[in-house]
Amino acid sequence: MNIQKSFSDATKESSGSLYLVATPIGNLEDMTFRAIRILKEVQLIAAEDTRQTRKLLTHFEIGTRIVSYHEHNKRASGPELIRLLLEGQSIALVSDAGLPAISDPGADLVKEAVEKSIPVIPIPGANAALSALIMSGLPTDRFLFAGFPPRERKSLMKWLQHMQAQKGTLLFYESPHRISKTLDALQECLGDRQIACVRELTKRYEEAVRGLVSECIGWFAEHPPQGEFCIVVEGAEGVGASELQAADIWWSELDLAAHVAHYEEQYDRKEAIKRVAVDRGLAKREVYNEVNR
Repeated sequence: MNIQKSFSDATKESSGSLYLVATPIGNLEDMTFRAIRILKEVQLIAAEDTRQTRKLLTHFEIGTRIVSYHEHNKRASGPELIRLLLEGQSIALVSDAGLPAISDPGADLVKEAVEKSIPVIPIPGANAALSALIMSGLPTDRFLFAGFPPRERKSLMKWLQHMQAQKGTLLFYESPHRISKTLDALQECLGDRQIACVRELTKRYEEAVRGLVSECIGWFAEHPPQGEFCIVVEGAEGVGASELQAADIWWSELDLAAHVAHYEEQYDRKEAIKRVAVDRGLAKREVYNEVNR
């Protein structure tokens, strides 16, 4: 068991504290007074991208020493940061934008710090996912943040299938050059749900595209997507039972040949077999052999 009292004398031990400092996601006015103070007071700042963080530090006239901590050097940098914390130095962890330790290696450093009984103190601020959620118009009482979708289509379909029955609103990030493919997979796997595609949060071109998945697909076909997106998706609780069933197991009464034939109305045979394999969790060769007996 690990008990931390962040603001009691009990934390004034030989070790320093690990501060998780939120930084702006676009608009520098979202930087808090407390975040600026902490970044000035700590002995060291561990940054995901030192070049990006230096711009922020320069803007706010913060001269604290900065080191790199990211996915590719965490195995070497992590133990060294823990050593410095145990020696009594306080360190601020920052990501490129928003809250650190969410979908980035900062979570590993936090885990190690907790295991060593080093105080871990959050300094709240801007967050893209929650900002998109509260402006989406979709339910906010229950939600699931799912991070970044897989890039490969088969993995993406399985990833989406695992979320078909999630009752809460779904949140995930996507890049502009992959969003159209992701929306196609979303419609195919979860059905034509209400969504909001929010981009460039807090920046000059902040925009929310709200509507059915099919409507958003049509919009982006005519308006090429730009900027990083947060996609907010209606949960299963907001989808009618018949719609959910159709999105989930619409092919359940079809044999393999009929399932392939359905897709052949839109795609060539190779692609149709591939899609059937993804739907049913089978190997493509298995489907091919079955329908070509």
